[in-house]
Amino acid sequence: MPATCHRGHQLRCCAMIKVENLHKSYQIGPLSMEILKGVNLTVERGEFLSIVGTSGCGKSTLMNILGLLDVATSGSYFLDDKEVSDLSDRQHSETRNKKIGFAFQHFYLLSRLTALDNVGLPLIYRGIGERERREQSTEMLKKVGMDHRMHHKPTELSGGEQQRVAIARAFVGKPSIILADEPTGALDTRVGQEIMNLFLRLNEEEGVTIVIITHDPGIARQCKRAVRMHDGLLREEL
Repeated sequence: MPATCHRGHQLRCCAMIKVENLHKSYQIGPLSMEILKGVNLTVERGEFLSIVGTSGCGKSTLMNILGLLDVATSGSYFLDDKEVSDLSDRQHSETRNKKIGFAFQHFYLLSRLTALDNVGLPLIYRGIGERERREQSTEMLKKVGMDHRMHHKPTELSGGEQQRVAIARAFVGKPSIILADEPTGALDTRVGQEIMNLFLRLNEEEGVTIVIITHDPGIARQCKRAVRMHDGLLREEL
């Protein structure tokens, strides 16, 4: 079924992400360890996808490649219909900054900065001025229900509040894709569910493509589409 935006309009049926026969190996001394063994995946614009699998199956390696934090050993990666596998490091950085937002299990907020300033960090790298940066960051903090805590530092926030700030940071630059690696893994069940509800709402309201990496089948089932990774391959749809 074609994805639709929050107003019910059908989104342009164009793959946001397409990887073909993706392999990734690491050299450890004289040995070569193959982590990805020919992954094929298509993610349509506006989808909410989970990739579920146990620790060590290759799902985080795949996310790093999708996020242009790493490169495949072989295979093709098309982002917005453009082959990005062979781009330079500088081009990877530019594309990542413009198109991709990240949310991680451990938040990675800077302890010396307030929530507002943490959210605004991606905008600094885009060269956006302080006034506009603060306006956009404040707006995003309101969307995740954290505007009343915007002047607090991470050490003054709960785990769930820190994850909301991290999600606001991921969304603030209006990226095309959000990649979330175990975003509920460090949270208790109730707070984790609140974070999942937030992702679902933002997917509907913003129309952003979201890919969540998780080991939890319960989290995977809440996404609109789920695939399972096993031993370096995407094998089945849940």
